Amino acid sequence: MKYHLIAVGGSIMHNLAIELKRLGNEVTGSDDIIQEPAYSRLKMHNLLPPNMGWFPDKITKDIDVVIVGNHAKADNPELQKARVLGLKICSFPEFIYEHASQKQRIVIAGSHGKTTVTSMILHVLKQLYYSADYLVGAQLEGFDTMVKLSDAPIFIMEGDEYLTAPFDPRPKFLVYKPHLLVLTGIAWDHINVFPTEEIYLQQFDLLLKSLEKATHIVYNDLDKTTKNLIKPYQKIESLYFIPYKPLLTQKDKNRHYLQLENLLAPIQFFGEHNYANASAAWEVCKLLAVTPQEFLTAISSFKGAAKRLEILYQDQWNTIISDFAHSPSKVKASLNAVKKHFFSKNTNIIACLELHTFSSLNKNFMKNYKGVFKEFTKKIVFVDQNIVQNKNMPLPTPVDVRDAFGDKDIQVIYDKENLEKAILAWRTGKNVYLFMSSGNFGGLDFLKLVK
Repeated sequence: MKYHLIAVGGSIMHNLAIELKRLGNEVTGSDDIIQEPAYSRLKMHNLLPPNMGWFPDKITKDIDVVIVGNHAKADNPELQKARVLGLKICSFPEFIYEHASQKQRIVIAGSHGKTTVTSMILHVLKQLYYSADYLVGAQLEGFDTMVKLSDAPIFIMEGDEYLTAPFDPRPKFLVYKPHLLVLTGIAWDHINVFPTEEIYLQQFDLLLKSLEKATHIVYNDLDKTTKNLIKPYQKIESLYFIPYKPLLTQKDKNRHYLQLENLLAPIQFFGEHNYANASAAWEVCKLLAVTPQEFLTAISSFKGAAKRLEILYQDQWNTIISDFAHSPSKVKASLNAVKKHFFSKNTNIIACLELHTFSSLNKNFMKNYKGVFKEFTKKIVFVDQNIVQNKNMPLPTPVDVRDAFGDKDIQVIYDKENLEKAILAWRTGKNVYLFMSSGNFGGLDFLKLVK
């Protein structure tokens, strides 16, 4: 078939393009900006558009399906041309559902932890040679793409609450119609789309209302918001609720071990929130007939998803960790995990958070970060002036940031060069550098920084 992807540079969209081409289809795409790693990956597969921008002439009658990514706007000229020609148009969630409609659909939803839980499940199933299609929000070790389409009987997908498409305001997870749903925890985010916490929570309520009979719901038993939300639905006899809490761990001098039904296995990830993520993954795998021993053996080789407390570099003096944390709940979880895992009298922890999303840069929402750094002495908040300008938002001042965070000792930095200087100025003895962002700190080269 012939596919054209509008906004092909997106993290999922470019992976979908690669997968569709791998399956033998003819694939083209357009975008007005494509950043790394999408740029290099599209180029490697001969899918990189020759020019950036939107070109209605690319939209021809012989295209079978036009797939639209979230980055495109409702008045996109290519989308308008496709409508004029009467072509089949769908968002990528609709396209994914169409492929998964006859499969067992497992959807991982929630404000945080989705990617890690999905990654853990996929890692375990791959180790055990289970066949599954998937849609995941980060590149995983041992997986070529973030999207897999085949004739497998199971489809495991991250279910985002963000809008489906510029022409479809439904949250993505409403499109997928899960047979098995995971709710990892809920905390207000995406203020540009959901201006109040009440509106944000309504999206998850709509998800619960949409569930069909015999759906299993695996939920975070320690998350108060999630528990309050599901309470009315627990009375419905045709829905099956399965609570989870962090799996137990043990520790010796050099290693951490995960415990499951009196069995132990060494693990390569850390943090209480990740032990909870592992518990959610276990509940799903258990429903897929995986045994405790099989799960522990498989999860022991899991190193994590990209930018999820990912150790980019480590020697006897320096550890550099990249993390996707950007919302307040994610930042708190990552800071707590790093402190608990690395803190000692001889170790400095340098915590650096980039305010990159619409929510984090909003002065009213920023107050939700209050106190996140309270137990840290070396802390930086980075704001990329170019990003703020592109979002047409006012640049938060150092006073704005310190007042919102309730912390007068935060160093607020606006460009990559001064960020590098600040980090290097704090280099004494043994150091752990934690970089938290959904962006890239103005293009900071971590390995160059190490050198």
